[in-house]
Amino acid sequence: MQNVSAWQHHHRFGTEEPASGERRTRWVVAITLTMMAGEIVAGSAYGSMALLADGWHMGTHAAALGVTLFAYVYARRHAGDPRYTFGTGKVGALGGFASAVGLAVVALLVLGESARRLARPVAIRFDEAIAVAVLGLAVNVGCALLLRERVPDHGHNEAEEDHGRARHRDHNLRAAYLHVMADALTSVLAIAALVAGRSLGWTWMDPIMGVVGGLVIARWSWSLLRETAGVLLDGEVSGERRLAIARAVEESGEARVADLHVWRVGPRHLAAVVSVVARPPRAPAHYRALLGRFRDIVHLTVEVHPDSAP
Repeated sequence: MQNVSAWQHHHRFGTEEPASGERRTRWVVAITLTMMAGEIVAGSAYGSMALLADGWHMGTHAAALGVTLFAYVYARRHAGDPRYTFGTGKVGALGGFASAVGLAVVALLVLGESARRLARPVAIRFDEAIAVAVLGLAVNVGCALLLRERVPDHGHNEAEEDHGRARHRDHNLRAAYLHVMADALTSVLAIAALVAGRSLGWTWMDPIMGVVGGLVIARWSWSLLRETAGVLLDGEVSGERRLAIARAVEESGEARVADLHVWRVGPRHLAAVVSVVARPPRAPAHYRALLGRFRDIVHLTVEVHPDSAP
């Protein structure tokens, strides 16, 4: 029997090695847990809803970062598991989706507690609360710099560009980054509310800023839900991208693409199934060569059918 090893390949697609996002997320989790405890204690002691909202969100943010870290580790440890037909590349998107749901829950909690504080104001110790909020902002800015996505430069090949950076986005890392940015936002709003309350006596600003922060967090959550759902449901690859792939096969005029499926199997890897109708039909290797310019298609299946039309 013929040896088929030459036609076999792995399905790890870059998930077998520790990602830089995983290392950075570990640092941010440790920093966040420390700051979370400080803000919740201070917010309770000083009576600031804005500061409590910041601390509570940081707590859920720490849990969400744990989901991010788990997704990285799980994808790496199971990269070669044959149970996952196309590898574990979507685990990151799944982690991002779970984090987006967590952000939505946080938004609802902050909005609910802010509404309660508007109805029943509490005394606030402004100086202490402002100091803790400033410290929280500094921590959030540092964590955001750690988690900022660094998009590699792959040149400007038209087959790889695909209309911007989103094609190469690490949704797991983006989820962690959005959690940190949400923390930074609530810190800024808390500081503004506390300064206004201390200087102008506008104690109502504290829960109002909580409402504003909750609405912005909800908007970020919705954006992340849409992006990650597109990956999980194989709907992320644009129509322009699919059209470019079809044109690469059809440009000679000998073949037509009857069916085409393109989906993501890793942060920078695509899989594709192409059904070709041709006259005269050529070997699948010929059409693979035509698609060789798309270097991010790492798993390609080509079906060739003779054109029997008169």
